Amino acid sequence: MDFIPENISNYAEAHSAKEPELLQELQRETWLKVLAPRMLSGHLQGRFLSLLAKLIRPRHILEIGTYTGYSALCLAEGMTRDGSLHTIDHNEELYDFQRRYFDRSAYGDRIIQHVGNALDIIPTLSVAFDLVFIDADKHNYPNYLELLVPALPSGAVILSDNVLWSGKVTQRVKEDDRDTQALIAYNKLLNEHPKLETVLLPIRDGLSIARVR
Repeated sequence: MDFIPENISNYAEAHSAKEPELLQELQRETWLKVLAPRMLSGHLQGRFLSLLAKLIRPRHILEIGTYTGYSALCLAEGMTRDGSLHTIDHNEELYDFQRRYFDRSAYGDRIIQHVGNALDIIPTLSVAFDLVFIDADKHNYPNYLELLVPALPSGAVILSDNVLWSGKVTQRVKEDDRDTQALIAYNKLLNEHPKLETVLLPIRDGLSIARVR
């Protein structure tokens, strides 16, 4: 969901860095062949992720929620030449789709795919991550944060997608709506966590940026 008028969104895209051809192709194929294509980061958010990564210059990146690989490729644009990007997704059916695009990029040999439960996989990764992007099962966002923060070095950045959840986080929540309840708790935790300083931006469906103190 976008929270600004379409004409403003189009203007912003037109006056932002051009979407690379490989990502244009990936976006088209996602919309043609994969369920729920709106999960894709897309042009504007993708360029935002790329620019942030270039400013941070992370050596090691962790992505929780790969989908078709669009955001991973955007983030990889900013990592150092000796860096790596670990991306985790539970959907093994998209593994080969992701790999095709990763291998066609300049970062294919540095993008490492993991399939399974991120809560089980993260503790097995003996890497100090400088940048984390969370865009997976919303009800586990608080669990991911509690698992990650103690292991992240000072200055590391955590990006979290869909934190406005189509505006549901500002509305009365149904008792059985686990995702919205979890996101409300997560946003509060991000804002009040003693080891984090956070800004929540209304980009697309909400994107928060938190820095480890």
